[in-house]
Amino acid sequence: MSKFNPSSLFTGVKAGAMNSYAILSNLYSDGLTKKNLTKALSDTNLLTSQYGTTFASYLSQNFGTYDKNSDGVLSADEVQKLMTQISAKGLTRDQVTSLGSMAGISADSQAMILEHFSEMDTNSDGYVSSGEAQAYVLQSKLQNQKIQDENKSIAHTSLFYGEDNAEDKMRSSLLSYKWMQDDSN
Repeated sequence: MSKFNPSSLFTGVKAGAMNSYAILSNLYSDGLTKKNLTKALSDTNLLTSQYGTTFASYLSQNFGTYDKNSDGVLSADEVQKLMTQISAKGLTRDQVTSLGSMAGISADSQAMILEHFSEMDTNSDGYVSSGEAQAYVLQSKLQNQKIQDENKSIAHTSLFYGEDNAEDKMRSSLLSYKWMQDDSN
């Protein structure tokens, strides 16, 4: 958990999406259409380029959702609205899966986010916001520190009661000393 940085996830998704959109939209004179996204995904030369396939695949699968004016072309404004939505609401499970690798989030971190998605989504709206993810990471760090402190405390606690004769009082533990103190009152 300590290697997961929520800020880098959200910043990476937004930056990667805008960069990918710019690259994809510049490939085609008629703009970023569903047909052009399909072409980009089937072009093996493009698949190895810097934009990769995750954003193109995500847009292709969700084209109708983001083509708000239904003109058949995804505009920069429509993609910016998606980024604004991600900033305001957060990421869905599908977006973590589809867009996380584009942000440079490792497969292990993505799996961890998906495994703990319900715990992170404290308002149960189906989105994990940056604030929810940061709160979860902080809470996890606090919980880990609490466990470490408890373990340290347990490791440094004496369970030896020592002998109860006068000659052995120097070998008695703190617990036996307190016990003897309580008896003398």
